[in-house]
Parts: sequence; C-alpha cells; structure tokens
Amino acid sequence: MKILSAAGVCEVSLWDSDEPVQREELLRGVQGAHGLLCLLSDKIDAEVLDAAGPNLKVISTLSVGFDHMALDEIKKRGIRVGYTPDVLTDATAELTVALLLSAARRLPEGVEEVKNGGWSSWKPLWLCGYGLSGSTVGVIGLGRIGMAIARRLVPFGVKRLLYSGRTAKAHAAEVNGEFVPLDTLLAESDFVVVSCSLTPETQGLCDKAFFSKMKNTAVFVNSSRGTVVNQEDLHEALTSGKIAAAGLDVTTPEPLPTNHPLLALKNCVVLPHIGSATYSTRGIMGALSAQNLLGGLQGTDMPSELTF
Repeated sequence: MKILSAAGVCEVSLWDSDEPVQREELLRGVQGAHGLLCLLSDKIDAEVLDAAGPNLKVISTLSVGFDHMALDEIKKRGIRVGYTPDVLTDATAELTVALLLSAARRLPEGVEEVKNGGWSSWKPLWLCGYGLSGSTVGVIGLGRIGMAIARRLVPFGVKRLLYSGRTAKAHAAEVNGEFVPLDTLLAESDFVVVSCSLTPETQGLCDKAFFSKMKNTAVFVNSSRGTVVNQEDLHEALTSGKIAAAGLDVTTPEPLPTNHPLLALKNCVVLPHIGSATYSTRGIMGALSAQNLLGGLQGTDMPSELTF
C-alpha cells in the first residue's frame, strides 16, 4: 500500500481483510479497474475479466504460481501478468528440508508423546526414524527451488543426489547431481522430494504405480502443488507400508478437511501451505507485486513479468 500510494499514479480500492475476497465482491470491485493485484486464492477467469472490462491492462499476483489464472483468456485480451518468482526460493527450500526432517525423524509424533505422557523410560527403538547421512535423495524437478533444496541437503552427508525432469541441468554439477529416469530415482532414493511445476504431465504423477516403485523405507515429500499427488494412492501407500512416511506442504483441496484420512496417520506430516511464510519473504513478495502492478499500469518494464 505504501508503494502504490507513494507512486501517485493510481487510486487503490482495497479488500481490507485477511480472508479471501468473496466472489460477488471481487466481480463488483474489479469493474472498470485498470490493474488488479490478486492472491493464489482468487480465481481469475473469464468471468472476472469480463467484469473488469476493457480497461484492465495488468494483473499482478502475489505468488510464484499462476494456475489460479486463465492465462489463455488473459493473453487473448492482451493483459500483462506480473508474478513473484525467485524471491520465495530460499524460504520454500528451508521449509521443504524442515518438512523432510519432521517426517523422517517423526517430530510431530515425538511432540505428541511428550504432551500425552507417552514419554517414559528410554527404549532402543522408540520413535526411530530415518537419517540423511549416507542416504540417496531424489529430487523431481531440479529448477530454482529444487536446486535450493539440494544445496541444503548435501551438507547433511547425503551420499548420492539423483534428479529427474525433462532435461539434464548444467547447474546440477554443483551438488554432484545425477540425471536419471524417474523409475531409477524412485527405486534407489531413500528420500523423494517433489519440486516440479504443475503441468499436464505432472498432474497426478505421484500415483499408485509411482509409490509402488519406491523403497518401503523411503520418505516422500511434496512442496510443489497438491494435484501432483493422488492422495488416495498416497494414503494406501502409507497405510500398507509401501512407503515409510510422507510430508506435505500442499494438498487437494486447500485447506484439507479436518476429517481427511491422511490427517489420521502418524506417518504423514501435513502443513498448511506455508512454504514462503517468512516475514521477510512475504514483505519482498508484496513489494514486488506492487512494482509489477505499477509497471503494467504505466506501460513500462515490470520487474517480474510472465511471458506466455
């Protein structure tokens, strides 16, 4: 708000709540607007674009993801789009490592045992989990965030770093990454980390066949998009002992209903999509989305414009 006010080039209409704007209010509020600053929780489709009308020049989203926007419709109307890549890479990578460790070392279970009186005398195998030292880690999607995760995992003593994707990456050499077919990655990895973009090819990628190829001692972690995973198949893999544990920062739907079967499992850690949730990261995202909006309104360069 400070950036937009100081620019002096626009009048700002604000949805002044931490809760998502209701659909009717969004359709009413966007009428005649030249620019729109939205969140992941706002579905920007043809209906919204129609409601805005021909004045709309730019949409700036406070996110790195853009699957909440109808890009074909937006492109057709010549509207520019700003987003916030790169700035949340470190925060998301940190959270992914924390999630991996939480699931592998059974941290939520341990906290619960302390609280409910389950902590008694020392027992040799009580709450034992899986360590990173000497392990093989597989990263599906070694892009910006995947690479940042790999950099953070290597110092834990990871023995091999495998990755899969469309093409081999030159930057993988920094972490001694080995480019392998997905089936090889699944069969040989002790930890499987999903960090790919959501595309038609990756939607539902992690299904029954996927989990059946993993080790039964392997830990699965997803911090990309919820729809990359078939959650029913993941539940079956976790309950049948096909895999050891899972950590999710993304689900389908979001929020996940409190009675969802995954939430009843001790070997599944679910977080509420907080990958980028550090004060500094959210502040930088806010500033960048405001600067993107101003660039689009003024017909100048946008710091992070989506090309499509």
